Amino acid sequence: MTYAIIEASGKQFRVEPGRFYDFDRMAVDEDGNVDIDQVLLVSHDGETMVGQPHVEGASVSGTVMRHLRGRKIIVYKMKPKKKTRKKRGHRQELTRLMIDTISVNGKVLAGETAAAAAVVADQPASVAQETTEEE
Repeated sequence: MTYAIIEASGKQFRVEPGRFYDFDRMAVDEDGNVDIDQVLLVSHDGETMVGQPHVEGASVSGTVMRHLRGRKIIVYKMKPKKKTRKKRGHRQELTRLMIDTISVNGKVLAGETAAAAAVVADQPASVAQETTEEE
């Protein structure tokens, strides 16, 4: 299993290709692509690359699915014996990001293109040739 730990929106996330995550609002249109190069760790087939502080040449790319608002949080402040009460709500603006690929030095370790290449490589030569001819 391939995963990466990235830094985005002032937080650290453990991300895997093919899953979506909610980040703080990003200034990107829906269906736009985002490349995150602040990768702290990459793990691929039992091999781990740790950055100091970032892994050189590593990047994570994703597609913005949609912008949304998070759940409502109630902020209640009270000073006892003073009859002071303040109740406010807050909803965080979020961006839902689908992680497409994890790559290091231009080589895609996991994601859409790596999965397509692995499927073709696993097939016998005659079957792979037939699938390319049909397309």
